[in-house]
Parts: sequence; structure tokens; C-alpha cells
Amino acid sequence: MSAAPRPSRGPGKRQRIMVTPEGLALPIALASRGSRAGALIIDVLIIVFGLVAFHLLMFWIAGGLLEGTALDVEAAPRGAQEFLQILLVIIVFVTWYGYFLVQELGPRGATLGKRAVGIRIAARSGGRLPPEAVIARNLMRDIELFYPLGFILVLLAGTTMGEELGPLAWIATAWFALFLLLPFFNRDALRAGDIIAGTWVVETPRTRLAGTLSTQGAAATRGESEVTGARYEFGEAELSVYGEKELQTLERMLRESPPEALTAVHATICRKIGWEPGAGDERAFLEAFYAQLRAKLEGDMRFGKRKADKFS
Repeated sequence: MSAAPRPSRGPGKRQRIMVTPEGLALPIALASRGSRAGALIIDVLIIVFGLVAFHLLMFWIAGGLLEGTALDVEAAPRGAQEFLQILLVIIVFVTWYGYFLVQELGPRGATLGKRAVGIRIAARSGGRLPPEAVIARNLMRDIELFYPLGFILVLLAGTTMGEELGPLAWIATAWFALFLLLPFFNRDALRAGDIIAGTWVVETPRTRLAGTLSTQGAAATRGESEVTGARYEFGEAELSVYGEKELQTLERMLRESPPEALTAVHATICRKIGWEPGAGDERAFLEAFYAQLRAKLEGDMRFGKRKADKFS
């Protein structure tokens, strides 16, 4: 088994070059530590307020409908009350982990908080984000932050009843500080969960697909090259190989990448769709492929069909 391609650093403090399994070099920008902290705060507030609102609603409904009946919560036996408490704990557990896992395993790779600040998770290998990586980094978050923080709060609450803090408080504080400051001691701002899961948190600039790109070069002449006069037309099966994510990547590369990078992209796409890659007309090929892929995806969306990426 060949080793996964290793990411390299590009210009700028937070600029990196991600090498995909297909050998494509994609420029990315790492998320700042402040934006990551802001996203986490937003997510925690959403979860906490959501759970509080849910519990208040359930208690209000139960209080109004069950009071004075055989199902009255306050009049229920101790065993029934304990069962309800366990049920609430399960709801909190499922909500806490489900919130992060479901959203980060989705095509956007981001929670509501991350979307609000414009960041997402990405695999450092450049490939698809595996479920085990998302699970690992979310389990590590509790070990890094919330377990020691909760332990510290419990100890502080004990001091209000006359208990001494003792050495455990200092151990918990050191534990919390160690993981909290870890992103400040590595260039990629990785926390322990990122190191174990092999992930990056990167910026996702809010940019729309510019319509002008579809009116330039071979895209404007129905796939006909201005250099060689060749006409590039792709069938349904060939355009079905890629999805919206690859379309956006191709657009970004047509706008920003040098000719040698486009040559590598051209060879990769030809290999994927079964074409024989030529030489000297790579940009016209890519412009035509971009325009026709975009038209296909937009047409499918009108009928309620979406293809998020090549794995969909």
C-alpha cells in the first residue's frame, strides 16, 4: 500500500498546499485559532440552549397533561422517576455527540458554528474525510476540554460548601491548560484530536460560482478550442464521474493555478473518464469540461437531484 500524499506548506503563515490522492496540488488556508474557538462557542451555545428549551417544553407539556393522573411525574414511583432521569441523560448524550458527528460527516464537513465563521474539517491526506476520523476528533474534544473543565467546576462548587481544593484542582488545571494551549505550539494549529484523526480545520471562503467563467475560452464556444479548433463534448457517463465539490475545485484551479498544475488536472480527468490525454490544449479541455459539468449539475438540481462529490 502506498503512503498517503503528504501536505506541504505554501506561502503565508496559514497557507498550505494539499496534495490529493490523485496527485492534485490544491492551495488551502488553515482556519485561525480564534475562528475555531468562536465556532466551538457557537456550537456549545446551540446545544445548551436547544437542550434547555427541549427540557422546558417537555416538562411544560408533562405538567399540563399528566398532573393529577396516574402518569403524574411527581407522583410516580421512585423507579419510574429514575428511568425518566436516565432517559434525559441519554437524550443529552445523543444530542451532544450526534450534533457534531452528523454535521461533520455530511458533505460540508462543518457544524453550524463552523459554517457561521466560514471553516470546515478536511483530511490532511487530501482524500475523503473518513467517519473514524470525525468520531476520534470529537471524542478527544471531551478529553481535552470538557472533562477537565467539568472536573474543575465540580471542585470549585465544593469550595462553596467548605471543602478544600487540594492537589486534584491543580492537576485538572494543568490537564486543561496543556490541551488548551497545544494549538499554539505547532504551526498548523492542531489540537490533540486533529493529530490523532489526521485532520485539518481550513477556511471555506463564501464565494459563488462566477457566471463569467462559463463565457470564457472553450466554455463560450460550446467546447471548441481557440488554439487547435478541436471540439470537446462529453457524454452523460463522463460527466457523472464528478460532483459539485470537484466542480468548485476545477473552477478555482482555472482561475488561480499555473499551466503546469492544469496539465496535471487535465491528465487526471482524462484518466478518470477514459480519454487519451493529449498535450498543448489542456486549458480548452478543462474549460469545456467545466462548462458542461456545471450545466449538467444545474440541470439535475432543477429536478431535485444533487451530487455533492464524486463519492455520492
